[in-house]
Amino acid sequence: MSRYTGPKMRKVRALGEEFAMQGDRSLAAKFVKLHRKQAPGMHGKKKTFKKMTGYGQQLQEKQKARVFYHLTEKQLVKYYQQATSRPESTDLALLVGLERRLDNVVYRAGFANSHPAARQLVSHGHFTVNGRRADVPSITIKPGDKIEFTGKRAALKEKIAEVAASEKPVSWIAVDNAKLSAQVTSLPTREEILVPFNEKLIVEFYSK
Repeated sequence: MSRYTGPKMRKVRALGEEFAMQGDRSLAAKFVKLHRKQAPGMHGKKKTFKKMTGYGQQLQEKQKARVFYHLTEKQLVKYYQQATSRPESTDLALLVGLERRLDNVVYRAGFANSHPAARQLVSHGHFTVNGRRADVPSITIKPGDKIEFTGKRAALKEKIAEVAASEKPVSWIAVDNAKLSAQVTSLPTREEILVPFNEKLIVEFYSK
């Protein structure tokens, strides 16, 4: 599967300072230290004055979701299609579906300070779900599922413990920092999901 492997901050700068500060914790810290905060390209400084159409706003919000969750276009479309068949509103179902990804749960639990870092930890098989080794970041986590770090490298375990100690997990995940384990206690409500984009505009973009 193709995936963007270029400079991450270039994409973040293109989406604006508000997105950068509300995005992944590590990216926000890097953006603060960055001396070039305008959009990339020779006309980056003028980009902030450009008037955006309704379609442009929808497209930008969709791009924000892709960068935040580190998804391809095909993956995001799949989550939208699944959300349309849910009984709740499509925008809420889309968000909850994205939040239930294993790599996102690892990030929300505080075991990693960015989605790419969480994805790498999962892909390398450092976590189990209900006692079974899991190496697919897109696995859907259900309430009651237990995620546990089982990596053997002492240095990695120490690093994850250090990150976990400095982060506060979300309210719908119960975390045991001593055991480096987390259990999803419930599905998140809209108020509990903090994202740097407007999911309603994403639904409008795909529903055309």
